[in-house]
Amino acid sequence: MDTKSVVLDTLKKAGEPLSAGQIADRSGLDRKEVDKAMKALKDEELIVSPKRCYWEPKA
Repeated sequence: MDTKSVVLDTLKKAGEPLSAGQIADRSGLDRKEVDKAMKALKDEELIVSPKRCYWEPKA
């Protein structure tokens, strides 16, 4: 699986908004890889931010 898929899957399994650091901890990915994947997911409008610095999959 590519990094974007891992990040999105981690967010879906969490069931709550997560910060980038929490996603990195739960997925085992490097924080910089998570940041790059999240930027791409934001651009594709697959994740949204319900509150500052926390993200969840778009419903």
